[in-house]
Amino acid sequence: MKRLGLLLLIVGSAITLIWWMKNQSNDQLFEVMKVPEFGLTNQNHQIITEQEMLGKVYVVEFFFTNCPTICPIMKQNLIEVEKEINSPDFGVISITIDPKRDTPETLKIHKERLQIQNPNWHLLTGERDYIYELSRGFNIYMGKDESTAEGLNHSGKLALVDKNGKIRSRYGANGVPILYYSGLNYSDPEGRNESLAGTYHPEIEWLKEDIKKLLEE
Repeated sequence: MKRLGLLLLIVGSAITLIWWMKNQSNDQLFEVMKVPEFGLTNQNHQIITEQEMLGKVYVVEFFFTNCPTICPIMKQNLIEVEKEINSPDFGVISITIDPKRDTPETLKIHKERLQIQNPNWHLLTGERDYIYELSRGFNIYMGKDESTAEGLNHSGKLALVDKNGKIRSRYGANGVPILYYSGLNYSDPEGRNESLAGTYHPEIEWLKEDIKKLLEE
């Protein structure tokens, strides 16, 4: 009888949680978690930390400069985001997963090549093991073993951070928080089929809208 009561309590709590999430306002952004602590070197040899970014709304991505597949797409999408937002309170944190090759000097050249003008867009590098643990803290995938091709695999997900250092996200159509935004392109407007040659990026449009909301908070 006790087990049955406990089971009913768990089921009831789950139903209540689902109902609560489905009935949240579309204008309210979910609080995922506090951004993990970090301290990495940017393209100007400056140490950038999460404390340094307080007071700004920013997006976090993992990438590497020699990436031939998803990184150029993610960068171009983020450049379009930055152009539309155009705010001194907006920034981007781009963390390389290939620090042996992506030195501060390399990152500076990369930023100049992309014609990124925003002073709050930091391309960061550091120790590989530290960056791997940081990706786990963000819950954004990157390959662990850098001696293999798998080590340079990484997710196309983007974390949106508010002025108070909290990762935020919108609720999906099913009423459940999406947690992270896709920085990729798709072959369909619904964003179901990833495609390097795709012309649709619905979650980038969501990202723009939600950045504007957080800038007004």
